[in-house]
Amino acid sequence: MKSKKYKLVLVGIAALSFASCTDLVTEEKDSILQATGSGFTPGDPAILLVSAYKDLGTYPDQNNIYALGEHTSAEMIPPTRGVDWGDNGVWRTLDSHSWDATHQAIRETWNLLNQRAYKATEIIASNPTPAQAAEAKFLRAFHMFHVMDFWGQVPFRNVSDAVDVNPKVLTRSEAFDFIVKDLEEALPNLSKRGPSPTNGVASKAAANTLLARLYLNKAVYKSAKPEGPYTFEKADMEKVIKYADAVAADGYALEKDYFNNFSKTAASEVIFVSIEGTPENRWMMTLHYSQDPSGWNGFTTLADFYDKFEEGDSRKGVKPTEDGSQYSWLGKGFLIGQQRGPVKDADGVYVKDAAGKIKIQDVIDTRSQKPLVFTRDVPLTGAATEKGIRVIKYHPATAGEYILLRYAEVYLAKAEAMFRSGDVAGALKLINDLRTARGAKALSALTLDSLFDEIGREMYWEGGKRTVEVRFEKYTNGEGVVVKEPHTVLFPIPSTAIISNPNLNQNPGYN
Repeated sequence: MKSKKYKLVLVGIAALSFASCTDLVTEEKDSILQATGSGFTPGDPAILLVSAYKDLGTYPDQNNIYALGEHTSAEMIPPTRGVDWGDNGVWRTLDSHSWDATHQAIRETWNLLNQRAYKATEIIASNPTPAQAAEAKFLRAFHMFHVMDFWGQVPFRNVSDAVDVNPKVLTRSEAFDFIVKDLEEALPNLSKRGPSPTNGVASKAAANTLLARLYLNKAVYKSAKPEGPYTFEKADMEKVIKYADAVAADGYALEKDYFNNFSKTAASEVIFVSIEGTPENRWMMTLHYSQDPSGWNGFTTLADFYDKFEEGDSRKGVKPTEDGSQYSWLGKGFLIGQQRGPVKDADGVYVKDAAGKIKIQDVIDTRSQKPLVFTRDVPLTGAATEKGIRVIKYHPATAGEYILLRYAEVYLAKAEAMFRSGDVAGALKLINDLRTARGAKALSALTLDSLFDEIGREMYWEGGKRTVEVRFEKYTNGEGVVVKEPHTVLFPIPSTAIISNPNLNQNPGYN
């Protein structure tokens, strides 16, 4: 590409990260740039697409996109342990819903998502093949969906716009229509791909999954009041079912072994992944420093959420095998009670028995010099190092690529759409088939509350709980929420973005 001088179209990337520990994410090398001289110059769409897929590496980060989607919900808590994870309160304010327009994660997420959406627009304007254009439209839709979901308005710039023209701003309703149009136009030219743990390219199944998600939440996105109440139209629910069935028709089905979904051998659910980046953040952000692998001793779940799982439900967890192989001392699912780990010599080398297997023992917290016993209770501030139930879905011994879309979401979307359109018996059957597959007892009846709980049990810690809580009108009264105001269903537009683009209006409640 030619060397040029550049000007930021939206808002520049802030330099600071608010992680307490090392971020295992792709280094940010691209941003929304517009030439200050002759205007937009088309690039090579193949090369630009490679870059756009690499940009998906921001989703596995424990900050920003993931933090807004999970830490604001009632299934995750970011306890401050001494000075660890204090970070000037950025984590605590997400948990309590007490953020403002200067919050670092809100600003960073806004920048990252809008930059990626614009880069997809550049690909579409670079004379791509129909297949390349379809992939770019899917990627633009994927990023714009999150902007619409988080903020309710979406800035949009055409590549032909002069640099002194402020991006226009789509309302939430307009953004919904725009995203649906992108996906519908993309569908015919996207490839048909069945389930694979390395599905890192946009496909028909990925587009149909996102369309199902859009129509399931349409009542939220088209509501005159962002906080609801929401009215779910039967015609929209029928579209959810149609798109869900289209995904199943491409060969997707529920995985027999729940935790296999998150491994290199995932067989039937993985629709779309980020090949760039790593799911390592998911275990590092929760494991204790004294464990192996040594984590950052950060995030935990809450006892109230843990108690929603019955014994026998495979999603609750799988005990460690302790067969002497690496990481066999680490279970899957929820980690509670005394933790186990490898025996190491003075040089930190694994000690093995006569058969060559790693010896395993109880873990001692190197800071307190007490047995490492994870507890049910965990305060938001002043937490001791052992407090809180930890969560492992991607296991360090078997972890596959980071999943962005998987079939269980589609399956549950169909069940919810059936329920909301009046087919309660059909929805109950789907839910009970899922529960049977996961080793849980069948439900005798299905309500909105039990449906909400089942979505939580299946999809916990996968990044989308905030969206579900908003749709079920549970977002403003969850555990840990201090600011229980209806306006918090949307995040504030970052102050820097308001200054940058006068077409943006601050969301109500943040002025």
